[in-house]
Amino acid sequence: VRSFLSARGNVNRGIRRTITTEPERFLAFNNGITATATSVERSASGALTGIRDLQIVNGGQTTASLYYLRRDQAKVTPAALKQVAVQMKLVVVNEGIAQDLVGQISRYANSQNRVSEADFFSNSPFHVRLEEISRRLLAPALDSSGIRTKWFYERVRGQYQNELSQRTAAEAKKYQLTFPKSQLITKTDAARYAVSWDMQPHLVSAGAQRNFVAFANSVASKWEKSDAQFNEEYFKELVAKAILYRKTRVLVAHAPWYEQGYLANMVSFAIAKLAYEVQSKFAGRRFAFGQIWAA
Repeated sequence: VRSFLSARGNVNRGIRRTITTEPERFLAFNNGITATATSVERSASGALTGIRDLQIVNGGQTTASLYYLRRDQAKVTPAALKQVAVQMKLVVVNEGIAQDLVGQISRYANSQNRVSEADFFSNSPFHVRLEEISRRLLAPALDSSGIRTKWFYERVRGQYQNELSQRTAAEAKKYQLTFPKSQLITKTDAARYAVSWDMQPHLVSAGAQRNFVAFANSVASKWEKSDAQFNEEYFKELVAKAILYRKTRVLVAHAPWYEQGYLANMVSFAIAKLAYEVQSKFAGRRFAFGQIWAA
Protein backbone atom coordinates (compact mmCIF):
# COMPACT_ATOMS: atom_id res chain seq x y z
CA VAL A 1 0.00 0.00 0.00
CA ARG A 2 3.05 2.26 0.20
CA SER A 3 6.66 2.20 -0.91
CA PHE A 4 9.68 1.92 1.39
CA LEU A 5 9.68 4.83 3.83
CA SER A 6 13.50 4.95 4.04
CA ALA A 7 15.68 4.07 6.99
CA ARG A 8 15.27 7.51 8.55
CA GLY A 9 11.82 6.88 10.04
CA ASN A 10 11.56 5.77 13.67
CA VAL A 11 10.13 2.33 12.88
CA ASN A 12 12.56 1.45 10.09
CA ARG A 13 15.47 2.80 12.13
CA GLY A 14 14.40 0.48 14.91
CA ILE A 15 14.24 -2.47 12.53
CA ARG A 16 17.78 -1.83 11.35
CA ARG A 17 19.02 -1.34 14.91
CA THR A 18 17.56 -4.68 16.01
CA ILE A 19 19.14 -6.48 13.05
CA THR A 20 22.58 -5.03 13.70
CA THR A 21 22.62 -5.16 17.52
CA GLU A 22 20.15 -7.88 18.61
CA PRO A 23 19.39 -10.03 15.53
CA GLU A 24 18.45 -13.03 17.67
CA ARG A 25 15.53 -10.98 19.11
CA PHE A 26 14.10 -9.90 15.77
CA LEU A 27 11.40 -12.57 15.87
CA ALA A 28 10.30 -11.39 19.32
CA PHE A 29 10.31 -7.67 18.49
CA ASN A 30 8.90 -7.62 14.95
CA ASN A 31 5.24 -8.07 13.98
CA GLY A 32 6.23 -10.12 10.95
CA ILE A 33 4.52 -10.05 7.58
CA THR A 34 1.17 -11.03 6.10
CA ALA A 35 1.21 -12.60 2.64
CA THR A 36 -1.28 -14.17 0.27
CA ALA A 37 -1.02 -16.89 -2.36
CA THR A 38 -3.45 -18.59 -4.72
CA SER A 39 -2.06 -22.06 -3.99
CA VAL A 40 0.72 -23.85 -2.13
CA GLU A 41 2.43 -27.21 -2.40
CA ARG A 42 3.56 -29.19 0.62
CA SER A 43 5.82 -32.13 1.24
CA ALA A 44 4.75 -35.22 3.13
CA SER A 45 6.14 -33.67 6.31
CA GLY A 46 4.05 -30.54 5.80
CA ALA A 47 6.86 -28.23 4.70
CA LEU A 48 6.08 -25.72 1.94
CA THR A 49 7.73 -26.71 -1.33
CA GLY A 50 5.94 -24.34 -3.69
CA ILE A 51 3.93 -21.11 -3.57
CA ARG A 52 1.95 -19.57 -6.42
CA ASP A 53 1.24 -15.83 -6.71
CA LEU A 54 2.99 -14.90 -3.48
CA GLN A 55 2.21 -11.33 -2.49
CA ILE A 56 3.19 -9.47 0.70
CA VAL A 57 0.26 -7.30 1.78
CA ASN A 58 1.50 -6.16 5.20
CA GLY A 59 5.12 -5.96 6.31
CA GLY A 60 6.64 -4.17 3.34
CA GLN A 61 8.77 -1.99 5.60
CA THR A 62 10.21 -5.06 7.33
CA THR A 63 10.91 -6.76 3.99
CA ALA A 64 12.54 -3.68 2.43
CA SER A 65 14.59 -2.94 5.56
CA LEU A 66 16.04 -6.44 5.47
CA TYR A 67 16.73 -6.19 1.75
CA TYR A 68 18.46 -2.80 1.83
CA LEU A 69 20.49 -3.65 4.91
CA ARG A 70 21.76 -6.78 3.19
CA ARG A 71 22.47 -4.88 -0.04
CA ASP A 72 24.16 -1.82 1.48
CA GLN A 73 26.09 -3.49 4.30
CA ALA A 74 26.84 -6.90 2.83
CA LYS A 75 30.27 -7.08 4.46
CA VAL A 76 28.95 -6.17 7.90
CA THR A 77 25.75 -8.08 8.41
CA PRO A 78 25.81 -11.62 6.92
CA ALA A 79 26.35 -13.19 10.33
CA ALA A 80 23.64 -11.04 11.87
CA LEU A 81 21.19 -11.80 9.09
CA LYS A 82 21.65 -15.53 9.64
CA GLN A 83 20.23 -15.04 13.16
CA VAL A 84 17.16 -13.14 11.95
CA ALA A 85 13.86 -15.03 11.80
CA VAL A 86 10.64 -13.47 10.52
CA GLN A 87 7.20 -14.93 11.16
CA MET A 88 4.71 -14.93 8.30
CA LYS A 89 0.97 -15.32 8.15
CA LEU A 90 0.20 -16.89 4.78
CA VAL A 91 -3.40 -16.74 3.56
CA VAL A 92 -4.24 -19.01 0.61
CA VAL A 93 -7.10 -17.52 -1.41
CA ASN A 94 -9.14 -18.92 -4.26
CA GLU A 95 -7.80 -17.65 -7.58
CA GLY A 96 -11.28 -16.62 -8.74
CA ILE A 97 -11.76 -14.14 -5.88
CA ALA A 98 -8.10 -13.31 -5.27
CA GLN A 99 -8.17 -9.83 -6.78
CA ASP A 100 -10.96 -8.63 -4.49
CA LEU A 101 -10.01 -10.58 -1.38
CA VAL A 102 -6.31 -9.70 -1.46
CA GLY A 103 -7.25 -6.02 -1.56
CA GLN A 104 -9.49 -6.44 1.48
CA ILE A 105 -6.83 -8.35 3.42
CA SER A 106 -4.32 -5.62 2.63
CA ARG A 107 -6.71 -2.90 3.80
CA TYR A 108 -7.60 -4.56 7.10
CA ALA A 109 -4.06 -5.72 7.88
CA ASN A 110 -2.88 -2.12 7.55
CA SER A 111 -5.72 -0.45 9.48
CA GLN A 112 -5.15 -1.65 13.02
CA ASN A 113 -5.59 0.80 15.92
CA ARG A 114 -2.58 3.04 16.24
CA VAL A 115 -0.62 2.79 19.48
CA SER A 116 0.59 6.19 20.63
CA GLU A 117 3.83 6.94 22.43
CA ALA A 118 1.84 7.67 25.59
CA ASP A 119 0.30 4.18 25.53
CA PHE A 120 3.68 2.55 25.98
CA PHE A 121 4.19 4.27 29.36
CA SER A 122 0.88 3.05 30.83
CA ASN A 123 2.48 0.41 33.04
CA SER A 124 5.27 2.53 34.49
CA PRO A 125 5.27 2.64 38.32
CA PHE A 126 4.62 6.40 38.20
CA HIS A 127 1.29 6.00 36.41
CA VAL A 128 0.33 2.97 38.47
CA ARG A 129 0.87 4.98 41.64
CA LEU A 130 -1.14 7.98 40.42
CA GLU A 131 -3.96 5.65 39.42
CA GLU A 132 -3.96 4.05 42.87
CA ILE A 133 -4.01 7.42 44.63
CA SER A 134 -6.80 8.73 42.43
CA ARG A 135 -9.05 5.77 43.23
CA ARG A 136 -8.96 6.32 46.99
CA LEU A 137 -8.34 10.05 47.51
CA LEU A 138 -11.52 12.02 48.16
CA ALA A 139 -11.65 15.60 46.93
CA PRO A 140 -13.25 18.34 49.06
CA ALA A 141 -17.03 18.75 48.65
CA LEU A 142 -17.91 21.24 45.91
CA ASP A 143 -21.06 22.59 47.54
CA SER A 144 -23.14 22.56 50.72
CA SER A 145 -24.43 19.05 49.96
CA GLY A 146 -21.25 17.64 51.46
CA ILE A 147 -20.94 15.06 48.68
CA ARG A 148 -17.29 14.26 48.04
CA THR A 149 -16.01 13.00 44.72
CA LYS A 150 -12.76 11.68 43.30
CA TRP A 151 -10.55 12.60 40.35
CA PHE A 152 -10.08 9.73 37.90
CA TYR A 153 -6.51 9.35 36.62
CA GLU A 154 -6.68 7.42 33.36
CA ARG A 155 -3.52 5.34 33.23
CA VAL A 156 -4.66 3.34 30.18
CA ARG A 157 -6.38 5.01 27.25
CA GLY A 158 -10.12 4.35 27.29
CA GLN A 159 -10.05 3.13 30.90
CA TYR A 160 -12.78 5.49 32.15
CA GLN A 161 -15.22 4.47 29.43
CA ASN A 162 -14.46 0.81 30.07
CA GLU A 163 -15.33 1.27 33.73
CA LEU A 164 -18.74 2.59 32.68
CA SER A 165 -19.44 0.08 29.92
CA GLN A 166 -18.95 -2.95 32.16
CA ARG A 167 -21.64 -1.67 34.54
CA THR A 168 -25.41 -1.51 34.25
CA ALA A 169 -26.94 1.88 33.47
CA ALA A 170 -27.81 2.42 37.13
CA GLU A 171 -24.35 1.33 38.30
CA ALA A 172 -22.68 3.55 35.70
CA LYS A 173 -24.70 6.55 36.87
CA LYS A 174 -23.70 5.87 40.47
CA TYR A 175 -20.05 5.48 39.41
CA GLN A 176 -20.15 8.88 37.69
CA LEU A 177 -21.36 10.46 40.92
CA THR A 178 -18.09 9.37 42.49
CA PHE A 179 -15.95 9.95 39.40
CA PRO A 180 -17.57 12.74 37.34
CA LYS A 181 -16.36 12.88 33.75
CA SER A 182 -15.37 16.52 34.34
CA GLN A 183 -12.80 15.17 36.83
CA LEU A 184 -11.07 12.85 34.38
CA ILE A 185 -7.34 13.39 33.82
CA THR A 186 -5.62 11.44 31.06
CA LYS A 187 -1.86 10.87 30.90
CA THR A 188 -1.45 13.39 28.10
CA ASP A 189 -3.59 15.90 30.03
CA ALA A 190 -1.33 15.49 33.06
CA ALA A 191 1.72 16.07 30.87
CA ARG A 192 0.16 19.23 29.44
CA TYR A 193 -0.62 20.67 32.87
CA ALA A 194 2.73 19.78 34.42
CA VAL A 195 4.94 20.88 31.53
CA SER A 196 3.06 24.19 31.18
CA TRP A 197 3.71 24.96 34.85
CA ASP A 198 7.36 23.91 34.38
CA MET A 199 7.58 26.85 31.94
CA GLN A 200 8.09 24.81 28.81
CA PRO A 201 5.05 25.77 26.71
CA HIS A 202 7.06 25.23 23.53
CA LEU A 203 7.02 21.50 24.30
CA VAL A 204 3.26 21.55 24.85
CA SER A 205 2.88 23.38 21.53
CA ALA A 206 4.91 20.66 19.78
CA GLY A 207 1.98 18.26 20.15
CA ALA A 208 0.54 15.88 22.73
CA GLN A 209 2.84 12.93 21.95
CA ARG A 210 6.12 14.85 21.82
CA ASN A 211 5.18 16.72 24.97
CA PHE A 212 4.30 13.48 26.74
CA VAL A 213 7.66 11.91 25.88
CA ALA A 214 9.41 14.96 27.38
CA PHE A 215 7.21 14.69 30.48
CA ALA A 216 7.90 10.95 30.80
CA ASN A 217 11.65 11.51 30.58
CA SER A 218 11.47 14.21 33.25
CA VAL A 219 9.42 12.01 35.58
CA ALA A 220 11.76 9.05 35.04
CA SER A 221 14.76 11.17 36.01
CA LYS A 222 13.05 12.40 39.19
CA TRP A 223 11.74 8.91 40.02
CA GLU A 224 15.27 7.49 39.95
CA LYS A 225 16.40 10.09 42.49
CA SER A 226 13.43 9.55 44.79
CA ASP A 227 10.02 8.10 44.07
CA ALA A 228 8.74 9.27 47.48
CA GLN A 229 7.98 12.72 46.05
CA PHE A 230 5.19 11.23 43.93
CA ASN A 231 2.67 11.00 46.73
CA GLU A 232 -0.79 12.33 47.60
CA GLU A 233 0.50 15.90 47.74
CA TYR A 234 1.90 15.52 44.23
CA PHE A 235 -1.46 14.27 43.01
CA LYS A 236 -3.30 17.14 44.72
CA GLU A 237 -0.97 19.61 43.03
CA LEU A 238 -1.57 17.89 39.69
CA VAL A 239 -5.32 18.26 40.15
CA ALA A 240 -4.85 21.90 41.13
CA LYS A 241 -2.82 22.47 37.96
CA ALA A 242 -5.62 20.82 35.99
CA ILE A 243 -8.20 23.17 37.54
CA LEU A 244 -5.97 26.19 36.92
CA TYR A 245 -5.33 25.18 33.31
CA ARG A 246 -9.00 24.50 32.56
CA LYS A 247 -10.21 27.74 34.17
CA THR A 248 -7.59 29.68 32.20
CA ARG A 249 -8.75 27.99 29.02
CA VAL A 250 -12.32 29.14 29.63
CA LEU A 251 -11.15 32.71 30.35
CA VAL A 252 -9.05 32.86 27.19
CA ALA A 253 -11.76 31.30 25.02
CA HIS A 254 -14.32 33.89 26.16
CA ALA A 255 -11.98 36.89 26.19
CA PRO A 256 -13.17 39.71 23.86
CA TRP A 257 -9.76 39.81 22.15
CA TYR A 258 -9.66 36.10 21.38
CA GLU A 259 -10.59 35.13 17.83
CA GLN A 260 -9.90 31.60 16.60
CA GLY A 261 -7.02 29.13 16.72
CA TYR A 262 -4.00 28.45 18.93
CA LEU A 263 -6.13 28.27 22.08
CA ALA A 264 -4.09 25.44 23.64
CA ASN A 265 -0.86 27.30 22.87
CA MET A 266 -2.11 30.53 24.42
CA VAL A 267 -3.27 28.77 27.56
CA SER A 268 0.02 26.92 27.97
CA PHE A 269 2.04 30.12 27.56
CA ALA A 270 -0.26 31.95 29.99
CA ILE A 271 0.27 29.25 32.64
CA ALA A 272 4.03 29.34 32.01
CA LYS A 273 4.01 33.12 32.37
CA LEU A 274 2.19 32.86 35.71
CA ALA A 275 4.71 30.28 36.95
CA TYR A 276 7.56 32.54 35.85
CA GLU A 277 6.12 35.55 37.68
CA VAL A 278 5.64 33.51 40.85
CA GLN A 279 9.18 32.22 40.68
CA SER A 280 10.80 35.58 39.89
CA LYS A 281 8.82 37.78 42.29
CA PHE A 282 8.40 35.36 45.19
CA ALA A 283 11.69 33.48 45.26
CA GLY A 284 11.75 30.65 47.76
CA ARG A 285 7.98 30.53 48.08
CA ARG A 286 5.54 28.06 46.51
CA PHE A 287 2.29 28.68 44.70
CA ALA A 288 -0.74 27.85 46.85
CA PHE A 289 -1.91 24.77 44.94
CA GLY A 290 -3.37 23.46 48.19
CA GLN A 291 -5.91 26.27 48.26
CA ILE A 292 -7.05 25.45 44.73
CA TRP A 293 -7.45 21.79 45.71
CA ALA A 294 -9.37 22.75 48.86
CA ALA A 295 -11.65 25.15 46.99
